[in-house]
Amino acid sequence: MPDANHRPDRVIDVFADVSCPFAHFSLKRFVDERARAGADHVHLRVHAWPLELVNGHPLGVDAVADEIDDLRAQVADDLFAGFEASAFPESTIGIIGTATLAYERGIDIGEAFSLAIRDALFEQGQAIGRPDVLAAIAADHGVTVADDATARTAAEADLAEGKTRGVVGSPYFIVDGHEFFCPTLDIQRRGEHLHIAIDHNAFSGFIQHALV
Repeated sequence: MPDANHRPDRVIDVFADVSCPFAHFSLKRFVDERARAGADHVHLRVHAWPLELVNGHPLGVDAVADEIDDLRAQVADDLFAGFEASAFPESTIGIIGTATLAYERGIDIGEAFSLAIRDALFEQGQAIGRPDVLAAIAADHGVTVADDATARTAAEADLAEGKTRGVVGSPYFIVDGHEFFCPTLDIQRRGEHLHIAIDHNAFSGFIQHALV
């Protein structure tokens, strides 16, 4: 197999909401697997899939906190340790719109910023919905926070693109025309809680397509 450094750059499309804990989990696992494989020629293009617009209302913090509890208890005891419900954003449109526009600075900057805002929310307990907090993260990546109207336009454009490409939820990966909805996890609701397991077959198939 050729050295990864000599393989052509490759872009994986992902549609995801910044407030979706399953997207954070899947992106973290993908990045970890990419590092283990030495596949730094593979990049993530994280598009906005704004559940706030899809559902007609923002995700509720109580529901997200319950999902995080189930994730940590069953498959992710190494993640979400710093999550603070009080820091959860009331709206994500300005955040994910800015993340979409960050890709105008280049694929590496766009990916790094998209991962950083999720890490800030779910691992560091930062209130990324506050303008000063978002601006500080953006400045660390050479990104400018978009105004509300520009951010919404960018998020709506990603949503429209996702609909034309058959996206059904967050996270949704597209690799060379192959579609993978939340490929790392098997999720089933049982009463008030979720039963969550690693879907090893789905994740293996996804990685085989992605890290080539």
